[in-house]
Amino acid sequence: MSAVLAGCGPTGGSDDVTLRLVAADYGDSAANSSKKYWDQVVEAYEKDHPGVTVDVTVYSWNDVDAKVKAMVDAGDAPDMAQIGAYADYAAADRLYKAGDVVSIPVEADFVPRLADAGKVRGVQYGMPFASSTRLLFYNWTLFAQAGITPPTTWDELAKDAKALKARGVKYPYALPLGPEEAQAESLQWLLSGGGGYTQTVSSYSLDSAENVATFDWLKDELVGKGLTGPVAPGKLNRAAAFAAFTAGDVGMLNGHPSLMKAAESKGVKFGMVPMPGLDGPSKSSLGVADWMTAFKQNGHGDQIGDFLDFVYSKKNVLAFSREYDLLPVTTSASQVMGAAPQDAGLRPFLEELPLSESYPVGRTSWAGVSAEIKKRIGGAVTANGSPADVLGALETTATTAESASGE
Repeated sequence: MSAVLAGCGPTGGSDDVTLRLVAADYGDSAANSSKKYWDQVVEAYEKDHPGVTVDVTVYSWNDVDAKVKAMVDAGDAPDMAQIGAYADYAAADRLYKAGDVVSIPVEADFVPRLADAGKVRGVQYGMPFASSTRLLFYNWTLFAQAGITPPTTWDELAKDAKALKARGVKYPYALPLGPEEAQAESLQWLLSGGGGYTQTVSSYSLDSAENVATFDWLKDELVGKGLTGPVAPGKLNRAAAFAAFTAGDVGMLNGHPSLMKAAESKGVKFGMVPMPGLDGPSKSSLGVADWMTAFKQNGHGDQIGDFLDFVYSKKNVLAFSREYDLLPVTTSASQVMGAAPQDAGLRPFLEELPLSESYPVGRTSWAGVSAEIKKRIGGAVTANGSPADVLGALETTATTAESASGE
């Protein structure tokens, strides 16, 4: 606080500081743009810190990472950026460590699973800002008409999909392996099959026996039997799958919390259950986090830390999470949300968080590997596709990228 307040006074002074924050937009309209959220946070902060101005620029998720990269490449890094990846900047020594900016109580309050995902070689650089997990959504009306119950195993899921197809449901199970977010759907399935993207801290395991078996099953038991709908999984994007669900055309799909509000607004009755696994509900779930980063370039570490302590207060974390149907990234806010009646809809997702597995975002190679998964994984489930060949090629790509990154 002393560093922040040193330049404060009735008329300001030469020590006044302007902090620049680049943030992503989580809203789906002008009415709930993230700009409104940040305007409220900044107004409250600046009121008590007259020596500090916080300048926030909000970009869509389609643009924010590229905008920040362009600023950094031009030698004009913001003080803070709320983005999707941090490892490249950490590897280039452009970021403050989390412990060098936020206070000890704030650092200790991050949900442990998310804090761990924000680390590079055991040191936290990425501070989780928003998180979500995935559950299997099912159309309650279509299930009732087919006389079926929500699945707990893969075999039950396939059996339910067959019953839905027999009743003319367009997408018995929607499998979005298109380029928008194939890495998410893929990881959810791999985890439910006992695999994943990484087997150890230092290597990828894309072509593990468990992963190949999972995609063999998807190809043979779902896609090959016409249970995934009229659009080839490799061409089906998440947004289109969600839109089909809210139109009542999908029996089942993996979804995150924002799908609840979208489905309710269209009058779709739905239920949610943990992702089925081989012999029961999956033992781990996909967890996704977005990251707050603090750049060293302008030397505003003390002021950044004081502002972020305010941003990560229980009140502000809860307000953001409730506005955008996301999970809190702090333990204190999670405890409130877990008990509050108004948050009952998010509770099933919150319960998945301790069991969740994140992308290997602490690796500088991940961005390139993720791009290749988005581009190629849909080919594994085509009629002429070979899961072993596709996953093997991806493993080679990942291993090469890992070696090139020096990790």
